[in-house]
Amino acid sequence: MIIDAHQHFWKYEPTKHSWIDDTMAVIRKDFMPAKLKKVYLENNIDGCVAVQADQTTLENDFLIDLASKNNFIKGIVGWVDFRADNINEVLDHYSKIKIIKGFRHVVQGEPDHNFLLRSNFLNGIAQLEQYNFTYDILVFPHQLGAVLEFVKKFPKINFVIDHIAKPYIKDGFYDGWANLMLAIGAQQNVYCKLSGMVTEADYKTWTSETIKPYMQLVLKAFGADRLLFGSDWPVCLVAGNYKRVKELVTDFISQLSAEDQEKILGLNAVKFYNL
Repeated sequence: MIIDAHQHFWKYEPTKHSWIDDTMAVIRKDFMPAKLKKVYLENNIDGCVAVQADQTTLENDFLIDLASKNNFIKGIVGWVDFRADNINEVLDHYSKIKIIKGFRHVVQGEPDHNFLLRSNFLNGIAQLEQYNFTYDILVFPHQLGAVLEFVKKFPKINFVIDHIAKPYIKDGFYDGWANLMLAIGAQQNVYCKLSGMVTEADYKTWTSETIKPYMQLVLKAFGADRLLFGSDWPVCLVAGNYKRVKELVTDFISQLSAEDQEKILGLNAVKFYNL
């Protein structure tokens, strides 16, 4: 069983999706379930986790609607404003919608390096535990120091690092990222997605050899029990096709036992997101 633990849907709008710059022009269009279903049939994918791409509760409604019509969407990572005074009420509402498994904030887009450690944000995150929600951590490497402090505060909440924390593979940035990822991986409640790597490398010239050292590091840091395969479709299409992105991971983990491969490709996602 293969679960894609990270993908997105959208109806393209230039203002809403302004983060899709000129270098990513190939994804300036709609990406909806019918298109992904075809890709999954071609690549033997059994289901997915749909992750928010817009920071509004309307995005949650959009994804909930898509999931109600497409049973290959097994879970949703939505968005809420964790800084809101009524956060408990909001989370209580979503706890009654079983397809919602957790939440994410686009912390990589926040100018404050220590955004994760602000008291109002921490207060909101603390409420996740009672509802058994997960939290996806989307950051750049320069924010990993804050991530380490952040996850230590909540040992009973399950976290997952999206896109191996976006190391600057194209520029060969490694050591600072690696040291912090090892420290974060030592926290047993933190998982990591083998996703979003090709778009941190050179879109046109990347090879598996370029990316392999980064995958080796997160395998060392998190082990086969806490790594999840994710495609980051359709964003991955700016640097390759789905088959190539999947093979990057399957070829890398082929050295592992069949049991460990099954964990990374699907079972860990089922366990983490309670699919």
